[in-house]
Amino acid sequence: MTERWRQRIRLTVGVWLGWTAAGLFYIIQDTVPRLYRGGAMPWRYVFVGWMTGMYVCAALTPVVLWLSKRWPVERRLGNAAVHLACSVLFSLAATTLEVPFLLLLGVFPARPPQPSLGAGIRIMLSFGIQGGVIRYWVVIALQAVYRAQKNAKTREREAFELKMQASELARQLATAQLNSLKMQLQPHFLFNTLGAIMVLIQQQRTTQAEAMVERLGDLLRLTLEDVEAQEVPLWRELEFLRLYLAIEQVRFEDRLRVRIAAPADLAEVLVPHMVLQPIVENAVRHGLGQSEEAVTIEVEAARARGALMLMVRDDGPGLAASRPARAGIGLANTRNRLERLYGQEAHLAMEPGMGRGVRVVIRLPLRVASCTGSLAEGA
Repeated sequence: MTERWRQRIRLTVGVWLGWTAAGLFYIIQDTVPRLYRGGAMPWRYVFVGWMTGMYVCAALTPVVLWLSKRWPVERRLGNAAVHLACSVLFSLAATTLEVPFLLLLGVFPARPPQPSLGAGIRIMLSFGIQGGVIRYWVVIALQAVYRAQKNAKTREREAFELKMQASELARQLATAQLNSLKMQLQPHFLFNTLGAIMVLIQQQRTTQAEAMVERLGDLLRLTLEDVEAQEVPLWRELEFLRLYLAIEQVRFEDRLRVRIAAPADLAEVLVPHMVLQPIVENAVRHGLGQSEEAVTIEVEAARARGALMLMVRDDGPGLAASRPARAGIGLANTRNRLERLYGQEAHLAMEPGMGRGVRVVIRLPLRVASCTGSLAEGA
């Protein structure tokens, strides 16, 4: 059975049940005063008479519904005049069809003998035409209410769909913007590394250049594995950072010292992919690059007040020797990514270190990837 036929069956059942309820209402309205006065109660006349009239109206209801759909009364005032004329015709037709059934069933509401068909129609029209008009307008009103509710639900559904589409477009735009920022970072460190390799080749330091190329290959492989990811576990980010620092240590040899400290219980905490690399690169370029002495770069992860704190420190010459060069594309993109990923929940601050160097602190919401791949808040 098709959906169209199901709707027709539901409409037919609803119409007949509605008119049955109306008939029961009229029967109760007719019988209660009679019983209160203590008079005789002609059950057969009352019950069969009223239900016959109601079921005749039920048979004519599809025509009324079609007229209501053809000339919606709520759309134009002129349609009300059309329905006023149609309501009179409906009452005449219902009464004309009702009388033969009442005479056939022997329940015509008149004293014996039973009148002729024409006389019965004139009698019923003399006191029943107003009732038919009222019934017609009740059907029109109910149809208008149903149509208004249906239109409201349709508008609500359309508004919800538009909201979902807008949300999806906003999400796609945010993802595109994040990917754009991330793609800016990848060529940035890649070109810097290739430049360092070229310098080693020019200096005929072949062994170091080969080591850097090999480690750059490992770094690119790791980068391509996470190219679509905006967030990765902390252990993955530190693995990427160690590969990058291994390349820099080949370049600067014993002048670059590295210390990375991260508790094991924070290994699965999610962080933005490549969030540490541009900050560490800044420390290498402006800390080690502007100092003749060895420089130590420390990377630490810690839990503080329900958040993840990432700290990068160096003991180079500090901000006074490198500002504003320290605030390059790497830090600017990192700030933009943090804002788009976490809003006010994330923060990046760069400040002078204790004594020497620079200290960069990143505050992130403490989130971990659950076994189903969804995100959960850390304790």
